[in-house]
Amino acid sequence: MTALKAHEVARFLARPDLGEGIFLAYGPDGGLVRETAQRLIRHLSGDDPASANVTIFDGPELAADPSLLVLEARSVSLFGGKRIIRVRNATKALVMPLTQLRDDPSGTAIVLEADNLPPRDALRALVEAAKLGRALPCYPDSDETLTALMRETFNQAGIRIDTDVVPTLREILGNDREITRRELEKLTLYAAKSKALAREDVLLLCADNGALAIDAILDATGGGHAEKLELALNRAIAANINSQQLLVMLSNHFANLRRWRTEVDAGKAPRAVLDGLKPKPHFSRSGALEQQLRLWTDTSLATAGERLLQATADSRRRPHLAETLLRRTALALCMLAATH
Repeated sequence: MTALKAHEVARFLARPDLGEGIFLAYGPDGGLVRETAQRLIRHLSGDDPASANVTIFDGPELAADPSLLVLEARSVSLFGGKRIIRVRNATKALVMPLTQLRDDPSGTAIVLEADNLPPRDALRALVEAAKLGRALPCYPDSDETLTALMRETFNQAGIRIDTDVVPTLREILGNDREITRRELEKLTLYAAKSKALAREDVLLLCADNGALAIDAILDATGGGHAEKLELALNRAIAANINSQQLLVMLSNHFANLRRWRTEVDAGKAPRAVLDGLKPKPHFSRSGALEQQLRLWTDTSLATAGERLLQATADSRRRPHLAETLLRRTALALCMLAATH
């Protein structure tokens, strides 16, 4: 029985211990499932990928005629080369033909792509129990693996990135590997000549104005600019940015302000506090953040933090009111800043 853990998949793909059999890539991250299958096929194709005989089926096609899979696996390649069968959208409807191939795949590698499968799923159980079978779980990337992927991509392309590029990308992108790869390819192509990337490049190419709207919300709330806050909130909601996520970001922002304000109260100039941060805030926000550090006291920041935490908790209990709670709380803090 061979059931790999999610963290073991990358090591397996670098050096697969089988050249034939049934390989099942499955999980909720469709992009990572496809990427896993592609990487495995490239490795199984050997030193001459062009000579490999790769046949692609769709799961429903084989479900209608399961015998096609067995016939294809048993047939002799006319031009030689490694025989690989790739099946997209595989389901338990393939269990019967795969049972015939489980112990004797005739040198063929069968690479299956499937959605998230529970442990008792018949297809997953068959592959995990097979001597010539490997199940490869593909779950959403963690912050650590996505950060490593980003840095590795830019390093391989010889692109120098500013310190706030990766944190900005993490704020913008979700955990889908395919989307992340696509955005990284876009950025790599953009910086192919300059060999340099800055935060404004990421916002221009990847943010769809979402990150810009978030920064505007944070700074308008903390700076007491009601009209700017209204515009930024409308932009963020129109961009489908989650209201609960925005409340959390506001909580983090005011927690940061309070931490920085401690240094100001100890005698450090606001600009000096900001200059000493790592990573340093983008220069376009320096003036706004400096103003906020001058406006807010430790006591008022503590009150703001408590209010945001309460609003966040209320939004989780009543999700349908999340946007209302966001707008009400942000405006109240904005007006408080305006009175300082």
